[in-house]
Amino acid sequence: MEFFLISLLNGVSYGLLLFMLSSGLTLIFSMMGVLNFAHASFYMLGAYFAYQISVKFGFWPALLMAPLVVGVLGALVERFMLRRVHKFGHVPELLLTFGLAYLIEEFVHLIWGRSSLDYKVPTEMDGPLFTLYTTTFPMYRGFMMLVAVLMLLAIFLVLTRTRIGLVIQASLTHPDTVEALGHNVPRVFMLVFGGGCALAGLAGVIGGNAFVTEPGMAAAVGSIVFVVAVVGGMGSLAGAFVASLLIGVIQTFAVAMDYSFVTLLKSAGFVITPDTFLYSLWKLTIAQTAPILPYLFLVLILIFRPRGLMGTREG
Repeated sequence: MEFFLISLLNGVSYGLLLFMLSSGLTLIFSMMGVLNFAHASFYMLGAYFAYQISVKFGFWPALLMAPLVVGVLGALVERFMLRRVHKFGHVPELLLTFGLAYLIEEFVHLIWGRSSLDYKVPTEMDGPLFTLYTTTFPMYRGFMMLVAVLMLLAIFLVLTRTRIGLVIQASLTHPDTVEALGHNVPRVFMLVFGGGCALAGLAGVIGGNAFVTEPGMAAAVGSIVFVVAVVGGMGSLAGAFVASLLIGVIQTFAVAMDYSFVTLLKSAGFVITPDTFLYSLWKLTIAQTAPILPYLFLVLILIFRPRGLMGTREG
């Protein structure tokens, strides 16, 4: 029971971090139809900016300032780069954001070097939140979970209960009408893109010290973000939330299970010997296969439900 509960809590906390990261990508795609390949790079910038700000002012000012800085950079990217190629279709947008990801990575190398940074969890949260049986659950992981849930609630309220949310949604479906009512639709899209990048920056602030802040962190999470977006359903925020939790829990349980497939098959009554076909494959442990499980999940979703768990778009 202890193994199950602790693994479940760790999986949920990891899944909520994935949601924090993927929510901005999902929001941008649902509102603008832009698939931002540089989204994980904005996550990395959030972590690096938070480190730099925390060195001078502490973690809590960094928690507020770093996402704002990343959001402003995202808005500038939309205004002076994406907007110029939007009329040429999705392929130039993809190529632009793909190249932007490499530019951001090189920028990080030039400013902060290629080594990891000493970006630590704030001392007031560097301790246990509670003890379950004989295992302690870190306070900072609980803080991560709280921030992710509050962020989900804030996005939902803004989009469904405020005037600006109605303008954003109307700009997607009836841009001419919104323009006739006196709203600047390109500016709305600029704010949406900047807001999505700010959410990625917030995930970087929270996740950078919980894991590691180094130049390869964008590449490490970049692919998993798109897995979450596709599995949940392109453009579905609720789908991204469900997919994040599923992937987080499945991968965490898999990492914690150090049983080989040989052992599992033998317990089920199958005979596995060294001369069995692909015996080296059966000797793998579940923990060793954990990194590929999200991508296996992605393939199955694309085969049996191409629109994703809660999506409405087929592609």
